[in-house]
Amino acid sequence: MALMLKELFCLLLIGFTVAVDKNNFKTCEQSSFCRRLRGVKPGESKYQLNLETLQVTDNSVEAVLVNTEANANFQFTLTAIAGNIFRVFIDEVKPLYPRYRVQYALNGEPQVAKLEILERTSDLVKIKSEENTAIINANPLKLEFYHKGDLVTIVNGRGLFTFEHYRTKTPEVEGQEPPQEDPGTWEENFKSHHDSKPRGPEAIGFDVSFPDALRIYGLPDHADRLSLRSTGPGGLDPYRLYNLDVFEYEVDSTMAIYGAVPVVYAHSPKHTVGVFWHNAAETWVDINNSKDGNVVSSIVNLVSGHKTEARVDAHFMSETGVFDLFVMMGPKPKDTVRQFASLTGAAPLQQYYTLGYHQCRWNYNDQDDVVNVIENLDKGDFPVDFIWLDIEYTDGKKYFTWDPIKFSNPHAMINNLTSTGRKLIVIIDPHIKRENGYFLHEDALANDYYVKTKDGNVYEGWCWPGASSYLDFYNPYAREYFKGLYSVDKFKGTTDDVYIWNDMNEPSVFNGPEVTMPKDCLHYGNIEHRAVHNEVGLAYTMVTHDALLQRTPNKRPFILTRSHFPGSQRYCAMWTGDNDAQWSHLAISYPMCLSVALGGLSNCGADIGGFFHNPDAELLQRWYQAGVWLPFMRAHAHIDTRRREPYLFPEDVQNRIRNSLRLRYAHLPLFYTLFWEHEITGDPVIRPLFYEFPNDMNLVDVDNCLMVGSSVLAHPVTEAGASSVTVHLPGGSSQYWYDVEDFRKYTGTGNYNIPVSLDKSPAFYRGGSIIPRKDRPRRSAELMKHDPFTLYVALDKNKSAQGTLFVDDYQSFEYRNKKYVYINFNFENNVLTGSLIDKTDYPTKEWIERVVILGPPSGVKGATLKSKSLGEVKLETSYDAEQSSLVIRKPGVSVRESFTIKLF
Repeated sequence: MALMLKELFCLLLIGFTVAVDKNNFKTCEQSSFCRRLRGVKPGESKYQLNLETLQVTDNSVEAVLVNTEANANFQFTLTAIAGNIFRVFIDEVKPLYPRYRVQYALNGEPQVAKLEILERTSDLVKIKSEENTAIINANPLKLEFYHKGDLVTIVNGRGLFTFEHYRTKTPEVEGQEPPQEDPGTWEENFKSHHDSKPRGPEAIGFDVSFPDALRIYGLPDHADRLSLRSTGPGGLDPYRLYNLDVFEYEVDSTMAIYGAVPVVYAHSPKHTVGVFWHNAAETWVDINNSKDGNVVSSIVNLVSGHKTEARVDAHFMSETGVFDLFVMMGPKPKDTVRQFASLTGAAPLQQYYTLGYHQCRWNYNDQDDVVNVIENLDKGDFPVDFIWLDIEYTDGKKYFTWDPIKFSNPHAMINNLTSTGRKLIVIIDPHIKRENGYFLHEDALANDYYVKTKDGNVYEGWCWPGASSYLDFYNPYAREYFKGLYSVDKFKGTTDDVYIWNDMNEPSVFNGPEVTMPKDCLHYGNIEHRAVHNEVGLAYTMVTHDALLQRTPNKRPFILTRSHFPGSQRYCAMWTGDNDAQWSHLAISYPMCLSVALGGLSNCGADIGGFFHNPDAELLQRWYQAGVWLPFMRAHAHIDTRRREPYLFPEDVQNRIRNSLRLRYAHLPLFYTLFWEHEITGDPVIRPLFYEFPNDMNLVDVDNCLMVGSSVLAHPVTEAGASSVTVHLPGGSSQYWYDVEDFRKYTGTGNYNIPVSLDKSPAFYRGGSIIPRKDRPRRSAELMKHDPFTLYVALDKNKSAQGTLFVDDYQSFEYRNKKYVYINFNFENNVLTGSLIDKTDYPTKEWIERVVILGPPSGVKGATLKSKSLGEVKLETSYDAEQSSLVIRKPGVSVRESFTIKLF
């Protein structure tokens, strides 16, 4: 009974939260290491490089770095990395304890590049790699990075570099220094070291400056604007990166929430450069940027070549770890984001139908409820591909089990779904219920798979099941054991078409400090939790990903995560967490997902309608309309909210939701092609406007709209009762934009006041683009597999356009064996051509059903198609009433072959 009461208390505490309780979470002033490092005074750096110890290789330079105040030595290494990147690494020479080095963020060891020494004196070393140079100033340590002679980044220019160690006299460690040990190697120490005493302060801080930069972006995940705001004592708290379970998070806040991606991009008309701080500990970042000055004047001066005061400064402060910094030299936003992707990887191509609509709730009552939801969605003609089950499907919140009454025959329920072209996603969280007889708990205890306390005992916290312990995913034996639980013979009732949701993986601990695990808990190899906290969610999803691959080796996994870190994109999608049914939360979903996309995680979405509370009909409709253009599209709701499945609303509301879903499904070929190209190039699937138009300084703060690839601009309605929306269309008078619905043409000359009704949410095709669509309404993406394509050819001022399409089997890894078709479409001189980009093939049945030309040439009477299989065929054409579009009917050509269609 005590257990049940405590569990009920936790549920009530969470269920009736009305807003984030800031008292549960620290400010910088309440964080001892943030307070200490923020107190470091500029210009008083005590760190000096001993250039007499300099060693040079083909790819790196190394020297001893000395803290002259504490007489402590560090090893400094600067390495040239392929693709216009530098890496700076610093660690203690003989540490009393080895410091943790992040294990999972990088997509393999970065490929090195050649460097050469240009100059060497007693005060500095100047090196060159590719188009970049770096000057290493010795006393005090300062690093300057130049691209083609322009200074773009300075590290420790303000002298805030700090590397706390056990000889540093701070109040926390005086008289507490541990005994000297044989340093050994980093790996040997973590495998053999068993002293569980807290190790004391190990904080690292440094400043990085970006001369001429006007804006800085990055540091997801925050419910904040895309462009980072200035912080500082007396103003905003620093941006905090510390993965936390924050209920009903505030918008316009620098507070930490679920993810931590310590990368920033500094941008100006001349240059974009980035830095990636490779550290998994709690991190705070102070920002001081030019948006607080006279930005217009700065832009004019910068563009005209005059001296400007434009500059961005960032001060990174982390609790522990080593100094491991990547400087990404750009020079354009696309280059810099691609450089980050070259380090941390891109998302692998996901299954086609995962881009469809996902219907979720905490919780669907039972298996009959699941069947009824799908049947009612079908009756209402609402396309859907997935239904989700939250924690209540389990037997008493014990994962890998089913409630024996509510879900007594899960196998039949799943087969019922798959027979209609739908699939199931179930939640598996990291907390394990401490219940005698529960096989997973018993196995974890018997085999020592749980995270430990600082005293070496099994750590116990509270989460949804009540008393819980947490599997240690740094333990290779625990990882291997957990992977095996996902097999269909172990996870009874499941099939190959069941996918996974990893939630609460910050990890969330209801009675823990800041609703998470204590920092002095210990992981396998005696790794302190504080060193790996932000990486834990990534480690968890890696195991889940490996488990699904082990279960079905040639079927792409789908996993949704809440906690994320650099590298998470290689394994899973993410969403913006427990948002609220408020207009402000709808509005913030775009800047949040744009920031995350720049941080490598393109597959982002927000809970449609808001997780907490009850949206009114207007807000719900607008959320569906906005969700069309985010890569992950899911409706989700709290257990205490009213049911809000689309078929429950009046007919006019149903019509708008249905139209939104059909618009989404029509554009699945575009999203799918972009995810293929993302895997190849690292380009984000959704992009802020400045990414596509980097020289337009009017766009640096625009985050209320997004680009889907380079071809679609979407601007959702995010205010109640709106009758018009101000949309900024960029590119100048020579750039055309076409309304997605009525094909009205605009030029990219700035702000337009677009009238809107409840049926209208502005979106535009970019002139010069060819957008592949599937326009036949279906109940699911699975059922669209063999449907034909319609090509929307949006002409630019030169009456030309270009686009691509990727086709394969939509679910396996056979595309990596060259079993795909990747097509380039090009329109110029009144001729549309389709040609294969790669010499590959896939036996698809898909073909081209229509071509719709926007802004067409006048006087067209017909068209002629030529292809190898069809020969020469005459085609019918027709203009719409306003002659804003021209339709070419039934070309009938397979996407497997090259073709031309010539207008006459």
